Amino acid sequence: MPREDGLPPGTLIMLVLRVLAAGPLHGYAIAQRIHTLSREELSVEEGSLYPALRRMEHCGWIRAQWQTTSNNRRARVYSLTRAGETQLAEQRDKWTRLSKGVSKVLRFA
Repeated sequence: MPREDGLPPGTLIMLVLRVLAAGPLHGYAIAQRIHTLSREELSVEEGSLYPALRRMEHCGWIRAQWQTTSNNRRARVYSLTRAGETQLAEQRDKWTRLSKGVSKVLRFA
Protein backbone atom coordinates (compact mmCIF):
# COMPACT_ATOMS: atom_id res chain seq x y z
CA MET A 1 0.00 0.00 0.00
CA PRO A 2 1.50 3.39 -0.98
CA ARG A 3 2.25 5.82 1.79
CA GLU A 4 1.01 9.41 1.88
CA ASP A 5 4.51 10.81 1.63
CA GLY A 6 5.49 8.43 -1.19
CA LEU A 7 8.46 7.01 0.72
CA PRO A 8 9.06 3.28 1.14
CA PRO A 9 8.42 2.05 4.71
CA GLY A 10 11.28 2.90 7.06
CA THR A 11 12.78 5.54 4.80
CA LEU A 12 11.35 8.51 6.68
CA ILE A 13 12.83 7.29 9.95
CA MET A 14 16.24 6.84 8.36
CA LEU A 15 16.10 10.34 6.82
CA VAL A 16 15.04 11.97 10.10
CA LEU A 17 17.79 10.18 12.02
CA ARG A 18 20.34 11.29 9.43
CA VAL A 19 19.21 14.92 9.55
CA LEU A 20 19.30 14.90 13.36
CA ALA A 21 22.83 13.46 13.26
CA ALA A 22 23.90 16.95 12.16
CA GLY A 23 22.30 18.55 15.22
CA PRO A 24 19.03 19.18 17.08
CA LEU A 25 16.03 20.56 15.14
CA HIS A 26 12.33 21.15 15.64
CA GLY A 27 9.82 19.26 13.50
CA TYR A 28 9.24 21.90 10.83
CA ALA A 29 13.01 22.37 10.42
CA ILE A 30 13.46 18.60 10.02
CA ALA A 31 10.90 18.54 7.19
CA GLN A 32 12.49 21.60 5.55
CA ARG A 33 15.99 20.13 5.81
CA ILE A 34 14.92 16.89 4.13
CA HIS A 35 13.18 18.90 1.41
CA THR A 36 16.26 21.10 0.87
CA LEU A 37 18.82 18.29 0.97
CA SER A 38 16.81 16.26 -1.54
CA ARG A 39 16.84 19.28 -3.87
CA GLU A 40 13.08 19.50 -3.41
CA GLU A 41 12.47 15.89 -4.53
CA LEU A 42 11.10 14.81 -1.13
CA SER A 43 8.34 16.42 0.89
CA VAL A 44 7.55 15.25 4.39
CA GLU A 45 4.01 15.93 5.55
CA GLU A 46 3.15 16.70 9.18
CA GLY A 47 0.80 13.72 9.21
CA SER A 48 3.77 11.43 8.59
CA LEU A 49 6.53 13.29 10.43
CA TYR A 50 5.06 13.79 13.89
CA PRO A 51 3.86 10.20 14.38
CA ALA A 52 7.32 9.03 13.22
CA LEU A 53 8.98 11.38 15.71
CA ARG A 54 6.81 9.99 18.51
CA ARG A 55 7.69 6.40 17.52
CA MET A 56 11.40 7.22 17.41
CA GLU A 57 11.19 8.93 20.81
CA HIS A 58 9.36 5.90 22.23
CA CYS A 59 12.13 3.63 20.86
CA GLY A 60 14.77 5.82 22.50
CA TRP A 61 16.38 6.84 19.20
CA ILE A 62 15.68 10.53 19.74
CA ARG A 63 14.87 12.77 22.69
CA ALA A 64 12.76 15.90 22.70
CA GLN A 65 12.72 18.98 24.86
CA TRP A 66 10.83 22.24 24.73
CA GLN A 67 12.91 25.23 23.64
CA THR A 68 12.31 28.75 22.41
CA THR A 69 13.08 29.10 18.70
CA SER A 70 14.84 32.01 17.00
CA ASN A 71 11.46 33.61 16.24
CA ASN A 72 10.50 33.41 19.94
CA ARG A 73 8.13 30.44 19.71
CA ARG A 74 8.14 27.37 21.88
CA ALA A 75 8.83 24.18 19.96
CA ARG A 76 9.85 20.64 20.71
CA VAL A 77 13.44 20.24 19.60
CA TYR A 78 14.58 16.73 18.75
CA SER A 79 18.09 15.35 19.11
CA LEU A 80 19.69 12.02 18.32
CA THR A 81 20.61 9.59 21.11
CA ARG A 82 23.38 6.98 21.08
CA ALA A 83 20.72 4.35 20.35
CA GLY A 84 19.60 6.55 17.44
CA GLU A 85 23.14 6.68 16.10
CA THR A 86 23.26 2.87 16.17
CA GLN A 87 19.86 2.62 14.50
CA LEU A 88 20.93 5.06 11.78
CA ALA A 89 24.06 3.03 11.04
CA GLU A 90 22.00 -0.18 10.78
CA GLN A 91 19.38 1.41 8.54
CA ARG A 92 21.99 3.06 6.35
CA ASP A 93 23.74 -0.30 5.83
CA LYS A 94 20.44 -2.01 4.94
CA TRP A 95 19.53 0.81 2.54
CA THR A 96 22.92 0.59 0.82
CA ARG A 97 22.59 -3.16 0.31
CA LEU A 98 19.00 -2.83 -0.91
CA SER A 99 19.73 -0.01 -3.34
CA LYS A 100 22.77 -1.85 -4.76
CA GLY A 101 20.65 -4.94 -5.30
CA VAL A 102 17.84 -3.01 -6.98
CA SER A 103 20.35 -1.21 -9.20
CA LYS A 104 21.85 -4.52 -10.31
CA VAL A 105 18.45 -5.91 -11.26
CA LEU A 106 17.55 -2.74 -13.15
CA ARG A 107 20.87 -2.78 -14.99
CA PHE A 108 21.14 -6.49 -15.82
CA ALA A 109 17.54 -7.70 -16.22
